[in-house]
Amino acid sequence: MSYYIHAAKFFLKHATEIGGYLEITDDGEFGEYLPENAKPDGDIVEQPGKLIAPGLVDTHIHGLLGHDVMDNDWNGIETMSQNLVKAGVTSWLPTTLTGSFDQLNDVCKTIAAHAGEETGAKIQGIYFEGPYFTTKHKGAQNPKYFKNPSEKEYDAWQTSANGLLKKIAIAPERDGAVAFTRYATADGTVVALGHSDATFEQAKACVDVGASVFTHTFNGMSPLNHREPGMVGAAMYLQGVDDELICDGHHVRPEVATTLIRLKGAEHIALITDCMRAGMMPDGDYVLGEFPVYVKDGMARMKDGDSLAGSVLELKDALTNLLTWNAATPEAIIRMATQTPAASCNIDGQCGSILPGRAADYLVLDTDLTLQATYLDGKMVYQAEA
Repeated sequence: MSYYIHAAKFFLKHATEIGGYLEITDDGEFGEYLPENAKPDGDIVEQPGKLIAPGLVDTHIHGLLGHDVMDNDWNGIETMSQNLVKAGVTSWLPTTLTGSFDQLNDVCKTIAAHAGEETGAKIQGIYFEGPYFTTKHKGAQNPKYFKNPSEKEYDAWQTSANGLLKKIAIAPERDGAVAFTRYATADGTVVALGHSDATFEQAKACVDVGASVFTHTFNGMSPLNHREPGMVGAAMYLQGVDDELICDGHHVRPEVATTLIRLKGAEHIALITDCMRAGMMPDGDYVLGEFPVYVKDGMARMKDGDSLAGSVLELKDALTNLLTWNAATPEAIIRMATQTPAASCNIDGQCGSILPGRAADYLVLDTDLTLQATYLDGKMVYQAEA
């Protein structure tokens, strides 16, 4: 049944509207927006004092509630989908770790066979984080699977994924990285750069032929030096590229995250979680890929070496963190968790914005950006406890 939302503020794609009414159609899609002085006929759902935003888009997430995409278990992926709505996420890219060709190929086949069956957050594609990385900034990635990029492997994975492979991350200094970038981006796949000790020039060479995203900026990459800008310098300096950012307060200090946001603008910062299987789980011992990990005080760390091992961040909490840090306006924060990540992966035709004719996937937020409710196709699928 169609209805209109009456709320204090609407984060629409091209404007933030104060007050008014947003139509949700019989088909579960967004309809027209009407200003406050144009009260419509029909059912009105009152959301007094609340903010209406697009559903969040997490384009880099490995696991949740004890499950990991690399488990290659559709039931686990469905559990992730069902529970991501509690984090305000309505669209996502299941994200792999480095693995063997066959492991990654099997994950592609499983997701391609079932995508569209998920009953929670919608799968909009697959993100391969690797395996074409280098060792110095490996993080929690397993170097035994690292190798040079292969167009043949990419083609096989994309075939198994039925075209769902939307983004793949590589290290720019690997042999053949520039040619691979040119090949994959010509096929419509986003090439990201990360887990790399590349020079500024090596990163720029990949960007010049189509690479357009930096993977969890500052983490897992050669740092900024005033004479050697490195990967971080490339992420900060190059125009028209999008920088992933983990805003849990552990991966990147608030002051540094705020600096990058001020420099690049909300249109080029994609908030991500990089969440691993311990997300929404208690502290304790876990596994990431093939490595033992422990979670304590909101951080996931490798038992061997103590480096960070993904996160346990929920994307809804990145919004409130940024607001608390005074890092950006509410409008900019919402954009960085919706429209920008969707555009960065070429899925903004399906999600990330409130537009007529789009699926009515939206959030009800308090003025401090705290999540109150999540809606899919115009129907409430999660409500926060009072």
